[in-house]
Amino acid sequence: MNTPEAAQGLGRPGTAAPPNRNGLAMTAVVLGAISLSTSVLVIGGPLGVIGLVLGVVALVTTGRTGTGRGKAVAAVVTSALAIVVSVLVVVLMVWYANHTQACYRPDSFHQYTQCVREQLAHSD
Repeated sequence: MNTPEAAQGLGRPGTAAPPNRNGLAMTAVVLGAISLSTSVLVIGGPLGVIGLVLGVVALVTTGRTGTGRGKAVAAVVTSALAIVVSVLVVVLMVWYANHTQACYRPDSFHQYTQCVREQLAHSD
């Protein structure tokens, strides 16, 4: 019973195969999920870049080891989405600031909202 399967615990009843773990892929998935959930606050953009890099490295690693490919793909997708959402939020914030800059010195919130409505109605 000196076969490689026996040495790894495979083929014996009641023994489980060792778990397939790819720590890099798991880290990338966690960063991707966090970056996607915080991308509306723009914090997710930089985290998404880190998650994307780790996800791509994990994909390259899974090509050699074969473990964690699904997690690596999920990390790349969620991180890329987080980057896109963060960029869109920044673009919308710049657009809004550009179109409402005349309203930045209101005496009251009511005046501010009225000014913003007027500015946005004229921007069409």
